[in-house]
Amino acid sequence: ARRSGPPDGGWGWMIVAGCFLVTICTRAVTRCISIFFVEFQAYFGQDYARTAWIHSIVDCATMLCAPLGSLISNHVSCQVGIMLGGLLASTGLILSSFSTNLEHLYLSLGVLTGLGFALCYSPAIAMVGKYFNKRKALAYGIAMSGSGIGTFILAPVVQLLIEQFSWRGALLILGGFVLNLCVCGALMRPISLKEDCKTAPEFREQNYVPETEKQDLKQMSICSPFIKLWPHECLCYCSWKEYDFLLMPGFMMLAVSILFMAYGCSPLFVYLVPYALSVGVSHHQAAFLMSILGVIDIIGNITFGWLTDRRCLKKHRYFCYLFAVAMDGLCCLFLPVLQSFPLLVPFSFTFGYFDGAYVTLIPVVTADVVGTSLLSSALGVVYFLHAIPYLVSPPVAGWLVDTTGSYTASFLLCGFSMIFSSALLCFARLAKKIKRTHLQSLTGNPALKQHIWTNGAIAYSVTAELDQRDVEVLAVDTNSYSNR
Repeated sequence: ARRSGPPDGGWGWMIVAGCFLVTICTRAVTRCISIFFVEFQAYFGQDYARTAWIHSIVDCATMLCAPLGSLISNHVSCQVGIMLGGLLASTGLILSSFSTNLEHLYLSLGVLTGLGFALCYSPAIAMVGKYFNKRKALAYGIAMSGSGIGTFILAPVVQLLIEQFSWRGALLILGGFVLNLCVCGALMRPISLKEDCKTAPEFREQNYVPETEKQDLKQMSICSPFIKLWPHECLCYCSWKEYDFLLMPGFMMLAVSILFMAYGCSPLFVYLVPYALSVGVSHHQAAFLMSILGVIDIIGNITFGWLTDRRCLKKHRYFCYLFAVAMDGLCCLFLPVLQSFPLLVPFSFTFGYFDGAYVTLIPVVTADVVGTSLLSSALGVVYFLHAIPYLVSPPVAGWLVDTTGSYTASFLLCGFSMIFSSALLCFARLAKKIKRTHLQSLTGNPALKQHIWTNGAIAYSVTAELDQRDVEVLAVDTNSYSNR
């Protein structure tokens, strides 16, 4: 049976638990790769920039292949995708333990492990969105706190494993640990919602088709003779429907801001430990900074998710996301003047909290923009957009360190990038609000309403370039006016 809406509980909490474990095995393990940075640099005798490519390729492959994870989840099974991803990621880590040069690590630890993480990450997150609506932000906060909890636990454990078994033994053990992704995949029971089952004719009926054609369309379904005559056209239409949000102005602005945000956040997780070591902090204290960042990340995930589910903030989750990104940017700007362990501890607290906050709200804000039925595909694109910044930013930051002899330029560039990401979305939202106010003031003119007309499944306006929501509002007004 198909549900009319998300259950907001029940098996949904097992989905949250599964996503929690997925974030531990993917994002937390990726963060802990930075602990291997100094070991790789010393063993292979390479500079910062070349060594940083390992972490970059892992993150890039994870995000670049995120749409592939969404595709498998949508058309095969979320369970199959996550289990396959777990096998690939584990294989990559195990093969990495036998590497003899950096190029081997680029392929095994970077490409293969990153591909495995990609097949797990976005489908697991999208499943939480399908099971929750009213408590969506809280559910995401709990699920994605696995990244922080995993970092808190794994950072000192990985450092201990490196000391006891060398970096090769540590990677081998992590490979076995990541096999738990197969268990996580088994928990992802599919759910059918009515909003996921709209056919192409139904969509057209609800949004664009004139009243005179609706009676004919009501008799159509996805298996009707009309569809059987043109299966290729129907398939193309349904495939396009999964990604038509790409043309939404709101999603376009979100996508551009994601590029700058991803560029700013990635280098810090690569260079926090090396930076701490460069200012005289011990190896254990540097690993402890990552643990602090991870545990405060948990608090940011859960508390910010809970707060933004409250009635007073639920309508302002978009601006809460902007605030969290901007605060992380400010933390990066102040990092170059923090050159002792007592000063780096407050930084880890602050950066970790707001990092957890905005990471929790990324799927929530995406769902608010595109809707729940398109969330899996949209998240695949959102995480895909992380790929290029994740690939480029750590090597660029390493090149700046090699060139300038300090971390100042790298951290300043990260900070300004995140602040710009927040400011861009803020200006876009204000511009949209002004535009909507202007359109509402014009809807009192009947002549303007008559300028909205339909052609197939596309709505046009000869008065202004309108987004989809504005077209729907004006179309409703047009119908009400014509019925008077």
